[in-house]
Amino acid sequence: MCRVSSVDPNSFANLDQLHTQHVHLDLAVDFQRRELAGKARVRLVAVASDVTKAVLDTRALHIDDVQLAGHSAPVEYALKDAHPIYGSALCVTLPRAYAAGETLELVVSYKTTKESGALQWLAPSQTVGKQHPYLFTQCQAIHARSLAPVQDSPAIKLTYSASIRVPKPLRALMSALATGSDPGEDGASTIYRFEQRTKMPSYLIALVVGNLEGREVGPRSTVWSEPEVVERAAWEFVDTERFIATGEALLTPYEWGRYDLLVLPGSFPYGGMENPCLTFVTPTLLAGDRSLVDVVAHEIAHSWMGNLVTTRNWEHFWLNEGWTVFIERKIIGRLRGEPARQFSAMIGLTGLRKDIELFGPTNALTALTPNLTEVDPDDAFSRVPYEKGFNLLYYLEQLVGGPSVFEPYMKAHVQAFAGQSITTAEWKQFLYDYMSRHHGEAMVKTLDTVNWHAWFKEPGMPPVTNEYDHTLANACTELSKRQAASGADKGQFSADDIKDFTPYQKVLFLQLLADSKSVSKEKLDLMDAIYEFTHVVNCEIRFAWQMLCLHAAYVPIYPHVVAFVKEQGRMKYVRPLYR
Repeated sequence: MCRVSSVDPNSFANLDQLHTQHVHLDLAVDFQRRELAGKARVRLVAVASDVTKAVLDTRALHIDDVQLAGHSAPVEYALKDAHPIYGSALCVTLPRAYAAGETLELVVSYKTTKESGALQWLAPSQTVGKQHPYLFTQCQAIHARSLAPVQDSPAIKLTYSASIRVPKPLRALMSALATGSDPGEDGASTIYRFEQRTKMPSYLIALVVGNLEGREVGPRSTVWSEPEVVERAAWEFVDTERFIATGEALLTPYEWGRYDLLVLPGSFPYGGMENPCLTFVTPTLLAGDRSLVDVVAHEIAHSWMGNLVTTRNWEHFWLNEGWTVFIERKIIGRLRGEPARQFSAMIGLTGLRKDIELFGPTNALTALTPNLTEVDPDDAFSRVPYEKGFNLLYYLEQLVGGPSVFEPYMKAHVQAFAGQSITTAEWKQFLYDYMSRHHGEAMVKTLDTVNWHAWFKEPGMPPVTNEYDHTLANACTELSKRQAASGADKGQFSADDIKDFTPYQKVLFLQLLADSKSVSKEKLDLMDAIYEFTHVVNCEIRFAWQMLCLHAAYVPIYPHVVAFVKEQGRMKYVRPLYR
C-alpha cells in the first residue's frame, strides 16, 4: 500500500505534489453487467518540484490501462494492495520529473465492478414504474474512488465534464449542466454530455440513469423523477426559487447556474444529497402538503457551505454541515418566522442528544473535529457535525452581538473562501481577523472567552447549553404531560388537541411521550383512535409514532413498521426502527 496523504487521512493521493484541475469521464452504462466502462482523463498540475509519480485513489475498479496524454510510449503503473477502508492506490510512474506549475493528463481505461460502492443498481421491480432499471450514485464521503480513479479528497477542487452512453429510452443526468445529446451509432443508445464549470470536490460527482421526466418549477429549477411521480413532486417543491433567493440575500449570488431536484426511488438512503445543479432527495419528502421541504432549504444552503466553501478533509466535516444547518435555519426564519427557526433548533438538539447517547458520551467520534486516521468517515456519520456545529455558530452569534453583527461576517466568510477547501484553524483565524477589523480588540477579547478546545476536541454534548424560544414547544409539552398523566379516558382528549400543530410539533409531542416512558398500550389504543397517527402520510410523524409504539411493545403497530421499512431506505428512519 502507498502512504496515506499528509493532507487527508482518508486518501492515498499525493495531494502535496499534484492537484487535479479537471476530470473528463467517457463512460458506457451496462445494466446487464451492472458496470460502467470507459475512460477517465485526469488533468493534474504539479504543486511541488521534481514530481515523479502520480497517485490516484481507487476502490473496486478494474484498471485496464493507463496512458500519459501526448506520449506514445507506455507508462508504468501499479495498483497497490487494497486497504480494507480506503481501497487501492493507483501509482503511476511519470517518464520525467515535473516542476511546479507544469500540467499532465492521465488517461485511465477502467471498469467498475459489483463491489463499487458508489453505484446503486436497481432492478425494474425496485422502481415506481416497474418497467425500467435505474442507476444512481452516492460518492460522499469516500466513494468517488469507486466511480472513477481520482484524487478522492475534499481538499481538491476540480471541474469536470462527461459523455455518458445509456440504453434507450433511458435518460442520464449529472451534477453538472447538460450540454446536449446525440444518438449512439448502434441505434440503441443515447450519449448525454455534461459540463461542470464551477470547481467542486470529487464527492459531488453524481450520475443518475433511469426513466426520467422533468417539470419546470422556477426560472432555474426543474424537478425530475419517474413519470409516475413527477407531477406530485413538482407540486411539492414549487417554492424552490424562494429558498434560493433567500440564500442569496443572506450570502452571495448563486454560482451554479441551475438548481434542479431529483426525486429518487425509495431505496435512496439519505434525506437529500447536495450534488451541484442536481440535488438528490428522498421520496419520503412527498407528504402532499409541502410540510417536509425544509430538507430542500438544507440542500440549497450547501450551495454555499460545502459545495462552494468546502472542508479540507472529513475531520472538519462540521464546516460543511454545521454551517449548512445554520444557514438552513436562517432561511426558515426568514420565510416562516423566528419561532420556527428556534423550534427547529430545539428539535435538532434533541436529535443530537440521542445520537450522543447512541455513540456514548465519551466516544471520540462525538467530538466536533474527531481524529479519523484509520476510520471510515461513514462510520463517524451522525448528527454531531450538523447539530453541535450549529450550536457553536448559534452560540457565537449571540456572543458577538446577534444577527446584525454575525450575518455580515457570514457573507464575508463565503466571499473569502469561495472555491477553497479549509480547516477549522483557517475558519477560526478568519473569524478573529474579521471581528478585529470590523469591531475592534474588545471583540477579540470576547472571542477569547470561548472554550475552543472543549467545543472542538472534547466528546459529548456541547460545553454551552444554548437557550431557545419555547413558543412553539410549549403546547407540545403541555399536551404530552396531560397524556402521560391521564388514564385511558377518551373524554379528556379530542382531535382538536393537535389540529393547529405543525407536523414538527406533532413529532415533538410524540418524542416527549416516548421520553416519558409512561405510555400504556391502552393509552396508545386511545391516542390512535383520536389522532389517527398509524395511517398518517407524513413520514416524520409516522416514524415518531412508530418509535413510540415500539418502545411500548405495542403489537398492532408491528405490520405497519414492517411495511415502512420495506417501502423506503432512508437511514434516518430505517436504522432506529431496526434497532
